[in-house]
Amino acid sequence: MLDTSTENVSDRTRESLIDWLEPLYGEMAAAHCLDAAAEAAQRHGLPIVAENAIDQSFNVMITYGDIVQRPGEAPLATLRQFMAANLAHSIAAIHILPFFPESSDDGFSVMDYRAVNRDLGDWDDVAALGQAHPLMFDLVLNHTSRKGQWFANYLGDVDPGRDYFIEVDPKTDLRAVTRPRSTPLLAEVATARGTRHLWATFSEDQIDLNFANPDVLGEFIDIIFEYVARGARLLRLDAVAFLWKEIGGPCIHLAQTHRIIKFLRALLDAYAPGVLLITETNVPHAENISYLVDGDEAHVAYQFALPPLIADALINGRATPLTEWAKSLPALPEGCHFLNFTASHDGIGLRAVESILDTDAIDTLVDAVRERGGFVSTRAIADGSHRPYELNISYYDLFSSGEDYDSDAHIARFICSQAIAMALAGIPALYFHSLVGTRNDRTGVEQTGRYRTINRRRWDVGELEHRLEADGHHARVFSRLKRLLAVRGRQPAFHPDASQQVIDLGPSLFAVQRRVHEQTLLALHNVTGEPVRLAAHVLPEARVRRNVTAGTEISGASRSITLAPYEVAWISS
Repeated sequence: MLDTSTENVSDRTRESLIDWLEPLYGEMAAAHCLDAAAEAAQRHGLPIVAENAIDQSFNVMITYGDIVQRPGEAPLATLRQFMAANLAHSIAAIHILPFFPESSDDGFSVMDYRAVNRDLGDWDDVAALGQAHPLMFDLVLNHTSRKGQWFANYLGDVDPGRDYFIEVDPKTDLRAVTRPRSTPLLAEVATARGTRHLWATFSEDQIDLNFANPDVLGEFIDIIFEYVARGARLLRLDAVAFLWKEIGGPCIHLAQTHRIIKFLRALLDAYAPGVLLITETNVPHAENISYLVDGDEAHVAYQFALPPLIADALINGRATPLTEWAKSLPALPEGCHFLNFTASHDGIGLRAVESILDTDAIDTLVDAVRERGGFVSTRAIADGSHRPYELNISYYDLFSSGEDYDSDAHIARFICSQAIAMALAGIPALYFHSLVGTRNDRTGVEQTGRYRTINRRRWDVGELEHRLEADGHHARVFSRLKRLLAVRGRQPAFHPDASQQVIDLGPSLFAVQRRVHEQTLLALHNVTGEPVRLAAHVLPEARVRRNVTAGTEISGASRSITLAPYEVAWISS
């Protein structure tokens, strides 16, 4: 075990950490936070955390703790067994979505940050998963459940919790606040001191925490250290863009929010340098990457523009917007990466592409989602109108067309969507339901009344494993994605730090060249339903070229190659 006493952190490191906090809280409160952090590190006995091996074989699977279930068994134990039997050699890290006691939003309204939901299992089950896979935990720090102890203490005017929430006069002009939801911003509550109105960005059950109070930050420092001690090697900062509030402004991406994230990065560097911070900010693209470009903030950021841009490319049969956007991506500081995903427990966010896709393109996506059995969520904007915010649909079903469900073309379109995300520089993340080709769960939506349920099905593990062994679309998708992951993991040019050049080969192809000293690889993706012929001179220069996705050689004398509809060809020198 690592000695994490106050004395073990150098005076210089301590001064640096205080420097991050002093502008927020003052010198005395900042020093108190650091004393509390040192005590928490000592109390939890932080392990020595080896740095994650972030190479071309590293990927993340996003899953709920109870996504596979077996009667009479803790779902986390069932998940561990499913992974061992089916994905032990395909998936590196597992992001277990919030597995804590909760009151709503499928786990994101946390009642107790330090416990495991008994319906899922216990900490031993989490530890067992962590023995085989690095784990990502959610740090749901913007808000907490109004059914938790902190909120109960607030209502009773006792600590801890008395000053953990943000009271606002309901007459205050809050029209400038950026809203991710169309629900009221303030929740009315009855307290021991009379009726109060509290800031609630996401729902009346998810009450925002007051990070202007250093005691709130202190609570989360302790929670972070407990998570590290419990096996977290990646920490996802949920909805972190909204963390700090200032009346009169948009209350998103404030300088104070960036400062707190940079402090948390420095804190982990001091006490658990192998742990990675991941920001989850479903916002316009330039704002999203602002958490990466300084190099001292997040280690990883979700690439929120990617899911709708890939959908736009494959639904319309034109890669131009995707290509232009990808060409604009900046080179990131060393040790910083994009998390390249196409689907998650949430829907397909549109905020990231509001300045990339025009209104007609977004309307086309909205229409496609509705035609394929999905739903569209909206958000309120300053003028009182509503704008499409999120597309709620299974990513697999999104790529059907007309009556061709589960056809070769449907599956090829979907596989192409996943391959594009795997080819780009960064860390690929695959949602469990994408791996197994889960269809829309409209029955679930009817039961919960929530659009997002369409992409949150829970499987009986026996039924799922039967389908993965049968001759249906689940098995075809599963086997092809596992093979694609295996191929990717063997290509040095897909290392997250390998150079990237996006090449415009016309609207029918999305092409990206990745290069390290021992390999040049050109990843080609036909986004159309027609064959595309490509002159051989655009391929990497080599006497022998190899299509690593097909396992075939391409003769140096070949004048051209042809990609079948939706074909993926990763050509290596």
